[in-house]
Amino acid sequence: MSIKVIKEKCTGCKLCVKACPFGAIRIEQKLAIIDLEKCNLCGACVSVCKFGAIILTKPQYPIPKIQDQYRGIWVFGEQKKGIIQPVVFELLGEARRLANDLKTDVSCVVLGNRIENSRIEELFWKGADKVYLVEAEELHYYQDEPYTNVIVELIKEYKPEIFLCGATAIGRSLVSRVAVKIKTGLTADCTGLEIDPENKLLLQTRPAFGGNIMATIICPDYRPQMATVRHKVMKELPVDKTRKGTVIRKNYDGRLLLSRTKLLDIVEEIEETVNLAEADIIVSGGRGLGKAENFKLLEDLAKVLGGAVGASRAAVDSGWIAYSHQVGQTGRTVCPKIYIACGISGQIQHLIGMQSSEIIVAINKDPHAPIFNVATYGIVGDLLEIVPLLTKRFKEILKK
Repeated sequence: MSIKVIKEKCTGCKLCVKACPFGAIRIEQKLAIIDLEKCNLCGACVSVCKFGAIILTKPQYPIPKIQDQYRGIWVFGEQKKGIIQPVVFELLGEARRLANDLKTDVSCVVLGNRIENSRIEELFWKGADKVYLVEAEELHYYQDEPYTNVIVELIKEYKPEIFLCGATAIGRSLVSRVAVKIKTGLTADCTGLEIDPENKLLLQTRPAFGGNIMATIICPDYRPQMATVRHKVMKELPVDKTRKGTVIRKNYDGRLLLSRTKLLDIVEEIEETVNLAEADIIVSGGRGLGKAENFKLLEDLAKVLGGAVGASRAAVDSGWIAYSHQVGQTGRTVCPKIYIACGISGQIQHLIGMQSSEIIVAINKDPHAPIFNVATYGIVGDLLEIVPLLTKRFKEILKK
């Protein structure tokens, strides 16, 4: 981009000086002078100039014509230790619904090493028509470069119309790299996906501006249309063991499988409670806990209920608990049967991650806390007294 002042048209009226938010324009001998080191090329001066004396030139990028050979919906089949992750089945269910509108098929892309046939069959039972399977020693554990290279090659060869991926730590790292390499758009953390009945574009809906609005985003000029979706947002299909599909095995040379980084070790987090993403009951704590040691009260309650421990961003930022427990817009999206919020005020960023829970129980000493607006049941009081009482009572009831 470039910007210039036409001397013959400029009158030195100073309107551009007042409009420039960066202080990049000054008037010398009735002529506007633009300091290119300060100029942000925002165009504010162009719009206020009544004499058309300032010209902002933007480069024209050619828009590729969407060709008819782009067909099908792909889901990235994230796996760990050969086990397909639950978010994949949720995405397959959503892809199946979208595919019915587009009258196309659903495929799952699985990268790994020595993936059991039973794992692949599960994908067919949950909605996949095809599975693209790439196996190699270098793909046993996730690494950015080889995974990205392989998926880019698959996309170039088979040209899917839509590519969906779980908004997990692996998914977010992978899919952004793929989008850059194939020069297409990507919408992150979608909460809703639909097909526009008129032009057959993917309508990708996600929270914006801190969750205050819902934005619907389209990618009309590039393919594939790419989106990530958080775990527990979409519903998976019932198991249909009569469904069969086609496995397409691909092999790639060592050049694509090379990585500039070396995996030294994987340290598993040791949790005494169940995994947060899979839990039917979650006990979460926020700033109201006061200190890290008080999370022990929530852990005791979660153990009794067979649930998991969650946290608000405030608690995580305070260093009271690991980030993997964070629920909310910048953490995990959860959808348990029961969500118990302890000392959490209920800011919109947190609500985005848990408001679809079937039952929400809020414990807070502030009767006006926003969390009570979404709670199914509310308890006003000191959580340090209430939580131990709940733990004791549940122990008694569950023993019976």
